[in-house]
Amino acid sequence: MSRPAPSPIYTLRGAGGPLNTLHFSCLAGDTPLLFSGSGHGVVHIWNLNSRRAERNLEGHSGSSVIWVNTLQSTGALLSQGRDMQVCQWDLREGRSEVVDSVWTGSVGFCQCSLLETSSGSSLLAFAGQQTEEIKIIELPSKKPVCTLVPDAKVGMVMCIKLWQPDSGPGPLLLAGYEDGSLLLWDVTQRCKLSEVKAHPEPVMCLTFDTKRLRGISASCEKKLSSWILDGQNNLQLQDLSVTLVNPGVSQLCVREDGKLLASAGWDHRVRVFGWKKLRPLAVLQYHSDMVLSVAFSDHQDPRQRLLAAGSKDQRISLWSIYSEGANSS
Repeated sequence: MSRPAPSPIYTLRGAGGPLNTLHFSCLAGDTPLLFSGSGHGVVHIWNLNSRRAERNLEGHSGSSVIWVNTLQSTGALLSQGRDMQVCQWDLREGRSEVVDSVWTGSVGFCQCSLLETSSGSSLLAFAGQQTEEIKIIELPSKKPVCTLVPDAKVGMVMCIKLWQPDSGPGPLLLAGYEDGSLLLWDVTQRCKLSEVKAHPEPVMCLTFDTKRLRGISASCEKKLSSWILDGQNNLQLQDLSVTLVNPGVSQLCVREDGKLLASAGWDHRVRVFGWKKLRPLAVLQYHSDMVLSVAFSDHQDPRQRLLAAGSKDQRISLWSIYSEGANSS
């Protein structure tokens, strides 16, 4: 018999809006934090020891916050709102100040993607003002790096992932588009490397395991599409896929150790799979409305690792799903 589904170890309340995005910062020696971005334009900083909001940041004029991330090199926070701004916050010594901002020109729901480089600078990718364009800039200088626009009509940019491969000179970028296509871009050469039709509907979200060169994407249908990147940078669909009970996924997230995949479902549920074989492991039921975001914590001790889920019901659920046996899943 399968084990009963677990309950959240605790929940965070008081966000005052739908939870569009979550980001953990649990480095050793620091207070473990969870950042959340709400549909009412507020970034909450949750202290995971006290289980309370430590600070509330309002820098997007009440517009929905759709992405948050931190710069490991400086500890600065980045937040993206539907006011077409990406704000950089200084949080040192109790400060809560916007010290810089980037205008994206995009009114869509495509989340930014951040890549910290070895030189101490960072690359920020975001959907541009034109429907199909992706812009990449350097931070902190805000110097333009490139603009990526497909030759064919693929519709609006829906989701992106920027990363630096172990081999090869420059960064690569994966993008999902409105027509269901996935495109792989070479940022340095400003050219498309490969393309695959992953879904019949718009690609709502994707996640990519940069160590195993394998990704998965979702649409408003009942299927998760799995795909790989071969040695020649060709995207290839895998036979391995997941058929869901109910359609619609808001976000996908692979745990850093490559053992678990979590999905945020429109059916109010979080589903956990073994990443290797996509075997279903658990269905987490707690929320009363669609789940919009999922994130795994970056605790160094595997036994402390958490899964967080943010919902339209304005609550964040925290789950402990540490599993020694996830290797073979």
